[in-house]
Amino acid sequence: QVNLVESGGGSVQAGGSLTLSCAASGLISSITSMGWFRQTPGKEREVIARIYSAIDYTYYHDSVKGRFTISQDNAKTTVILQMNSLKPEDTAMYYCAAAIRDWYWGQGTQVTVSS
Repeated sequence: QVNLVESGGGSVQAGGSLTLSCAASGLISSITSMGWFRQTPGKEREVIARIYSAIDYTYYHDSVKGRFTISQDNAKTTVILQMNSLKPEDTAMYYCAAAIRDWYWGQGTQVTVSS
């Protein structure tokens, strides 16, 4: 089992920045990838960034390319999502997730971007 705790959400004006952090504990060595997802009311949760540390590969949803950066520490205990040039459409609940055979989820952190 993996436990994930997010932090760093909040409110910001358009064009601003926020940094989300996710602390992982438990079966860290079994994690194959970690990611950040977001969800707005009435819509499905979507992956916006994902990192595969073993092969040094990152994925970004088109909507965040060039603005968001995902990174992970060497111990694989912390995953960071640096969000720059935020837009009102980035407003959502953001979830950290870890993949083993299934996805493990954090509790979520709200990001609100005002125009």
